[in-house]
Amino acid sequence: MNTSEDCGCVDPVTTSMSGVASRQERHRVLIIGGGTAGIAVAARLARAGQKDVAVLEPSKHHYYQPLWTLVGAGEARVEDSVRDEASLIPRGVKWLQDAAVEVDPVRQEVRTRGGLRIGYDFLVVAPGIQLDWDKVAGLREALETEHVSSNYDVRLAPKTWQLIQRFQGGTALFTHPSTPVKCAGAPQKIMYLAADHFRRTGITERAHVVFGSGAKTLFGVKPFAAVLEGVVKRYGIDARFEHNLVAVDGAKREATFETSQKERVTVSYDLLHVTPPQSAPDFIKRSPLSWREGPCAGWVKADKYTLQHPDFPNVFALGDASDLPTSRTGAAVRKQAPVLVDNLLAVMAGQPLPGRYDGYASCPLTTGYGKLLLAEFDYDGKPTPSFPLINTIQERRDMWLMKKYGLPRLYWSLMMRGLA
Repeated sequence: MNTSEDCGCVDPVTTSMSGVASRQERHRVLIIGGGTAGIAVAARLARAGQKDVAVLEPSKHHYYQPLWTLVGAGEARVEDSVRDEASLIPRGVKWLQDAAVEVDPVRQEVRTRGGLRIGYDFLVVAPGIQLDWDKVAGLREALETEHVSSNYDVRLAPKTWQLIQRFQGGTALFTHPSTPVKCAGAPQKIMYLAADHFRRTGITERAHVVFGSGAKTLFGVKPFAAVLEGVVKRYGIDARFEHNLVAVDGAKREATFETSQKERVTVSYDLLHVTPPQSAPDFIKRSPLSWREGPCAGWVKADKYTLQHPDFPNVFALGDASDLPTSRTGAAVRKQAPVLVDNLLAVMAGQPLPGRYDGYASCPLTTGYGKLLLAEFDYDGKPTPSFPLINTIQERRDMWLMKKYGLPRLYWSLMMRGLA
């Protein structure tokens, strides 16, 4: 772990009225979260020469989660998706290995699970998104059976590939919740790869692939949705929209969905891949930083262009826990981080905010082995291709190679170093 000699003022240990020891310290900039967004911001601040920056992150491991789709399809190793968190903390940035449990933006203080009280001058909120497994009755128990898995857990992604290999016919069920999720295309990616595997192994005629989605459509951006509709047709997938998974009976191998008309529909399965409901972390939902009600309830407020909090000018947010109306992807964070850092440094200097985020997000959708649809778009749903000389509104092999080999290298070597 790299630490700075100038890492802020550390106050003496105090004792609260309850008699519990409480440690205190203060930092110029505190970043909640050491995932993709938090490290990207920390690295850029360090390169800008900003002193006294701290990252609050409990996990000792850092994961490149987009690779888990390929792990679940037998095309990558899970160990290639992980690094030690300490190796990614920028030189001069302090790592506080603890978890936030409360944010008080009025007192400018964050309290942690370990009893630390951290004061700050400026706060960057990037805690990521939480997986709400218990929102689906029986799901945790079902995941212990030999027919259910999820690529959203690093421990289960290898199991997904085992289930796909073992599948010899019947119903292969893939789900997408009605909540926002990180990488909204991921529930479909593994489904297309599984369907392609069934084709390659000659069991397509014995396989009934079902997509139970709480969403209204396959994809929110029409040009890419049209391509994906063709992929669904090609594989003969039974797509059922506005079907939100609410319960799983692992013993009976039954999944129960609630439709938009509040009707319950039960589907028997032989293979089940679940994308769990997701939400902002609980401490964020309770904090004054989040929306209290409405469609964005629980998510951190952030101006969609500047990423500054509308109520607390010394607070900025990005990534999965923010209310930004775009897809929750690492590619979106890659465009958000430089805007946030430019604007944060401007606020520190008492200058106008120069940065503007246009809502860019990217979702590399694997549509088969060796095939990928690179969906890039902005707030307006307008395609924003990074490769203007090629047609990215079609399935391409070169984009598959980019996802498998190029993007992981970009992530570890450039993005997490504040260089991309």
